Order: sequence, then structure tokens, then C-alpha cells
Amino acid sequence: MGSNDGLSDLERMILAHIYKYGPDTPWLLARRLLGAAGWSPIVPEDEVEKACKHLVQINLLQEFKGSLKGKVTSSVKPWLKVKQHNPERRGRGVYYDLTKEGRRIAGYIWKNDIRNLKHKNHLNYYIFKSQGNSKNKKS
Repeated sequence: MGSNDGLSDLERMILAHIYKYGPDTPWLLARRLLGAAGWSPIVPEDEVEKACKHLVQINLLQEFKGSLKGKVTSSVKPWLKVKQHNPERRGRGVYYDLTKEGRRIAGYIWKNDIRNLKHKNHLNYYIFKSQGNSKNKKS
């Protein structure tokens, strides 16, 4: 797809994650990217933050504006964690959401790249590849 040329694998995963799970912070994205579980980051937080800022610059992401009340805020088990307490409290960090163009591109990435993979088996490969390590390429 011509519109997403030049995006890194990490940026593509961030777009697909927000498309599937909704607005998230870089802190959460580093730990829960595409439904991963655990408290230790699977991608360095500073790389996620840098990727989010780049996606904002190219108008694919925007800072989330609006209330999180009643919105799902858990990537892994969305039915367990719904923000209900104070609608003005956003928690740690800035939440990012997709722009109209970002939603179009993220939908394409999710439907044609991510969803077709068995992401549990390939997620580590994508993370490995996004960090510049392409020696052990799977076929």
C-alpha cells in the first residue's frame, strides 16, 4: 500500500495496536503491544515514544482528546479494565488515537499484515527485526 511506505515495523505495529485496542500510552504500548502480556517492556519505551511522535508528525496519530470514561483501557483483557472513576483523569502519559488517515492505514495493516499472522509466534520476530536485527530472517 503506497500510503504507508516509509513506516518502520514498530510504527506499523503501533498503528495496528491502536486500531484493534483503542487509545493507549507509549508506556502501555511498550508492554502490551498487539496483546502481549507482562509488566516488562517488550519494546524499549523510548523507541515507542519516538515512533508515536513521528506518527503524530505525519498525521497518522493524534493526542487523544476526550473522556476515557467507559472506554476500554486494557489491551489484553478489555472486559476486565474499564476506566470508570474520574473521566478527567487520564493516567500516566499521553494517550494517542488514530486520525482519519491513520485509521484507514491501520485498518489495512491490521487486516492484511497482523491479523493473518499467528502473532504469538511472530511477534518476537517483528520486535527483533524492528530493532535492526535481520540476520535470522524467517521464511
